[in-house]
Amino acid sequence: MKKRSCVAMLLAGGKGTRLKELTMHNAKPAVPFGGKYRIIDFTLSNCQSSGIDTVGLLTQYSPHTLHNYIGRGEAWGLDRKHGGLSILPPYQCKDTSHWYEGTADAVYQNLHYIDQYDPEHVLIISGDHIYKMDYNRMLEHHIETNADATVSVKEVPWTEAGRFGIINTGDGNKIEEFNEKPDFPRSNLASMGVYIFKWSVLKRVLIEEEKNEFSSNDFGKDILPGMLHDRCALYAYRFNGYWKDVGTLESYWEANMDLLKKESNIFLANKEVEIMTVEQGYPPQYVDESAAVRQSLLSEGAEVYGAVDHSVLFTGVKVGKGAVVENSVVLPNAVIGEGARIENAIIGENVTIPDYYEVVSSGKDITLIGESIVEEKKLHSIR
Repeated sequence: MKKRSCVAMLLAGGKGTRLKELTMHNAKPAVPFGGKYRIIDFTLSNCQSSGIDTVGLLTQYSPHTLHNYIGRGEAWGLDRKHGGLSILPPYQCKDTSHWYEGTADAVYQNLHYIDQYDPEHVLIISGDHIYKMDYNRMLEHHIETNADATVSVKEVPWTEAGRFGIINTGDGNKIEEFNEKPDFPRSNLASMGVYIFKWSVLKRVLIEEEKNEFSSNDFGKDILPGMLHDRCALYAYRFNGYWKDVGTLESYWEANMDLLKKESNIFLANKEVEIMTVEQGYPPQYVDESAAVRQSLLSEGAEVYGAVDHSVLFTGVKVGKGAVVENSVVLPNAVIGEGARIENAIIGENVTIPDYYEVVSSGKDITLIGESIVEEKKLHSIR
């Protein structure tokens, strides 16, 4: 097997329970985003743009939609005879009764996959974040500092810092402390869940951690703090571009809404990194003469006969006559009936909202409609 300088391991097996019905039958990375994409498109496209052509995709929870979507990785140029994309569910490992029991355990169970490429470095990434990034720049920083591990970090609002792994740094961005989701954070420098390790160091650490029966086998909770304790050289790599963890309904809605402002639209920034996806072959969108559309994103196959204001409509969505969609995200092939009103909401894939039905959320609340509503043609409200 040809030696690789860097191999990527893409973690895509989480349940994503905070996204509720959006992940009832879907792995979180397979959730639609941005009108025509799925969340995992971003990390796969980052790998392709960075020239990383050997990617192990670690799947577990409800993987079938994700597997079918990705196929052999053609959409991202990863359908290669040597290297390319390899799907690594736990049942492919030697212990077929052993599910992945944490992010670090998932990589540990696939040591043999990495070893066959004899890499100098291993890139660990998650399939549930929205960002564009050239991993090569981070790898260069990792090599220049002679780090055992490099963690990509970004400043987040102090009010959200408790949701993340928080890092405190010293001179030269050397990491001095790592706290996973602290109650009282001392910094707002958050880990992005993007790590580069020296493979020789990571392999040794994973083997030792597997012997610890009290470990949760998690990179943020166990591996990185343990490496700090053992005085390994850990450095932070500061990322200044757009990055969003879409692990909650609110953050998922916010990330879609960010596409409606030029300054935060990720597709308009850093055009050197193109986000690729599996094309669905929908016809062009149609906006009727009776429709009104303002500051919105409409994808292929959308049909609009009503009013759409500050919203994201995915492929195949239909908005009926007299219907109003405002500040909302409407996922693929959903139908908004005539005269219906949707405000501050997320409407799931293939969901039908009846005629004259009303879904209105007040304040900062976001309503998720994950299944079709069957009602008589009269006005209803969900608040």
